[in-house]
Amino acid sequence: MSTAADLPPYDRERLLGAPFPERVRLACRTWASQAQPTPFAVIVFYWVKYGLFFVGGFVAIVYATSPASSETPLLFSAVAFQKAILWALFYESAGFGCSAGPMNARYSPPIGGFLYFLRPGTTKLPLFPGLPLLGGDRRTLFDVALYAANMVFLLRALLAPEVTTELLWPSVVLLPLLGITDTTLFLAARGEHYWVALVALAVAGSEALFVPACMLIWCAIWFWAATSKLNHHFPSVIMVMMNNGPFFPRFLKQRLFRDYPDDLRPSRLATAMAVAGTFTEYMIPVILLCSDSVLVTSAGLLVMTCFHGFIAANNPSGMPIEWNIVMIYGGIFLFGFHPEASIASLAAMPGLALFFAVMLFALPAYGNFVPSRVSFLLAMRYYAGNWAYNIWLFRKGTEAKLAKLVKAAPTFREQLEKVVPDPAFVDVALCLSMSHRFMHLEGRPLYDALPQAVDDIDEYDWVDGEILGGQVIGWNFGDGHLNGRRLLGAVQRQCGFEEGELRVVSVESQPLFGTAMQWSIHDAKSGLVAEGETAIAPARALPPWPTGAAAKALAPRQKASSE
Repeated sequence: MSTAADLPPYDRERLLGAPFPERVRLACRTWASQAQPTPFAVIVFYWVKYGLFFVGGFVAIVYATSPASSETPLLFSAVAFQKAILWALFYESAGFGCSAGPMNARYSPPIGGFLYFLRPGTTKLPLFPGLPLLGGDRRTLFDVALYAANMVFLLRALLAPEVTTELLWPSVVLLPLLGITDTTLFLAARGEHYWVALVALAVAGSEALFVPACMLIWCAIWFWAATSKLNHHFPSVIMVMMNNGPFFPRFLKQRLFRDYPDDLRPSRLATAMAVAGTFTEYMIPVILLCSDSVLVTSAGLLVMTCFHGFIAANNPSGMPIEWNIVMIYGGIFLFGFHPEASIASLAAMPGLALFFAVMLFALPAYGNFVPSRVSFLLAMRYYAGNWAYNIWLFRKGTEAKLAKLVKAAPTFREQLEKVVPDPAFVDVALCLSMSHRFMHLEGRPLYDALPQAVDDIDEYDWVDGEILGGQVIGWNFGDGHLNGRRLLGAVQRQCGFEEGELRVVSVESQPLFGTAMQWSIHDAKSGLVAEGETAIAPARALPPWPTGAAAKALAPRQKASSE
């Protein structure tokens, strides 16, 4: 058991001066000990963002532009639902949504989005590199014009009193085209949800047809999101999210861990909550699709609202609050106000049914079983704790080469130095940021990969790929495919790192019912350094910091001193 001297808070010198394995242990303990890791000012920022700007903006647009309906409340009319989809598309595409704010490592400026997408010369990730006109690493005036045109078309449809199919088709066409120029743009727009719904609105046309079409979209999201949680990773997500939650009872937080502070793996409580959450997410579409009772439907909608509201209230990393709000609103509109609708009516639209078969079933299934080939968003593997991710290791002093890139945001360190009054705290904050990866089960492959990445990890600065991606491409939301090898190539072509100055450790998510996570290491200049895989079942027995042989391999200074 730990003594009082071994419990947080730790002296800055002890935390920063410890060898890497010990530094990770102290960082994880420090994070786990915080009853409220998120400052109240940050919580208020998000309340204002999604309450005033997202919900308030939607309400203002609907009441200012749409005619009143005598049959249903205006906010739950067909035109309001159409504008909810358009508003979510516009809001996310502009960068105001899930990628914004301090919970996504954005302080100054608090958003990326349009600050990058409207700026020539910024880095992008084309779907087909080298394709004439569209396939370059850097944004051109043509790229900017396409993005601006889509935003104008979305705004035009939002402000129209009636949303006609003619107003929708430009964005139906432009969003996939934008995804070809830069895959970031399609994912940032949450194309797997909002664009698919936009296609349904444009093709179906009438409310009688687009309602059952969107019902299927909502149910597919719930189904695949639940399916993606059939793994050993999700309990650690519950453990991390609830410990970070401002409304989760403090007296229960330490019970999220097996034996705080010595064993920081998920407890039975965290595991039970994970199982209950997965079961609930499976049951929501079953209840709403099968119910022919107002009472049962109302109960299902209440459970659905509580489910998404619970997630939103507990500060999940990345803060996908607006998306959870859309899921609640859409569920109430579709199933609460249209109990007569049936997805069987989609048989009258074979073209749309085929489109759904690809986007809602074939692509997510493929993405769950072969996650290396499909974005976790397109595979609808939401918040399952089983993500592809990358760790960028810069030899000390070389991160400054990123200044050669055209971008709107400085490095994470530079952003923190602007908002943190005590410069000494910046180093501590950067050290503690590592705990996010290690506290999740998906961090265990790093024990195998990091010793092969560099000779002395203490000579390198650790930058999570999510943070790096947000600075370089203007958007980041859990998709490691956007900040791994492809981005490394684009950065290297512009910055010219020397051998050994920059190494990227890439960990791929675990396939559905698979047994291992694949990993690889690439040097910015010379390419592949090493690759391998880590079996997840035995890794569950390991603590969230390197021990044994892994710790010895990652502490060369300690080893040298003992010799």
